[in-house]
Amino acid sequence: MAEQPQPISPVKNFFAGGFGGVCLVFVGHPLDTIKVRLQTQPKPQPGQPPLYSGTFDCFRKTLVGEGVRGLYRGMAAPIIGVTPMFAVCFFGFGLGKRLQQRKPDDVLTYPQLFAAGMLSGVFTTVIMAPGERIKCLLQIQAATGETKYSGSLDCAKQLYREAGIRGVYKGTVLTLMRDVPASGMYFMTYEWLKNILTPEGKSVSDLSAPRILFAGGLAGIFNWAVAIPPDVLKSRFQTAPPGKYPNGFRDVLRELIREEGVASLYKGFTAVMIRAFPANAVSRLQFRMGFGDLAAHSECLQCVEEMAGCLLLYHFSDILVTASTFGCWCPGSKNVP
Repeated sequence: MAEQPQPISPVKNFFAGGFGGVCLVFVGHPLDTIKVRLQTQPKPQPGQPPLYSGTFDCFRKTLVGEGVRGLYRGMAAPIIGVTPMFAVCFFGFGLGKRLQQRKPDDVLTYPQLFAAGMLSGVFTTVIMAPGERIKCLLQIQAATGETKYSGSLDCAKQLYREAGIRGVYKGTVLTLMRDVPASGMYFMTYEWLKNILTPEGKSVSDLSAPRILFAGGLAGIFNWAVAIPPDVLKSRFQTAPPGKYPNGFRDVLRELIREEGVASLYKGFTAVMIRAFPANAVSRLQFRMGFGDLAAHSECLQCVEEMAGCLLLYHFSDILVTASTFGCWCPGSKNVP
């Protein structure tokens, strides 16, 4: 009689996944700080050079002026939110797929996968919006020469004291505008790439880990091509003083286009792309660590692949997060906790 695979330990994998997510935030956060500073730097006066001429100039000036700690400002918020964010991400994506399936084994079309991915973006916004607001304010305050917030908790307290819950969630609409279409684009492109990379006569479930990682990384490029313009608007809006943009993102968009042109909507794109490399390298390691337990559940392999793809979308979590939170939720799986 064949030996039955041991059940996945939810508690063990939850904490392992959380630790992996923390490690990957640590890897990717410096370039996220550079991205936000490039996106929010003021327009230079006539005849004056910009505060930062580009990604590497911003990195150098931050490192020289503030030390390594300057690159990690605002990191507490994403660290706190990383594990629940990926749990919610997969809940939304799974729900989006199931709402469109008449039977559990129905194969969704690419537009249907796009729609399921968009629902995932709606769910993650609940956690992302306040975390992004706090993170961005802390990332830019040293560059402005004013130290208003002593940390993430102090920032949250002051925002709530000044404007209530609306102050904490400022920029939620722009976070939705960024994450909803970008998540849809990612999931659709990821599935398309997996199908292309699957050898003739083979199943998608037979794809090797390197091919899955390649598909996830390349899909991330499509994701950020969609996400960067609303991300620039979001960073500007969330860090602006109260009352500067009374009509919301429309005022931010008009100001950017009028003063800096369409290219300003892609500020920080280089930093985003560079960030993918070290974060994906750590993701590969985390994938290998987590895959050993999950691969034993052969009927769950497709679920494992989907997990890997979603984690590459954001570049800083690992496969154990969703496995630990939900177990496997493949149709017909015997391993649901």
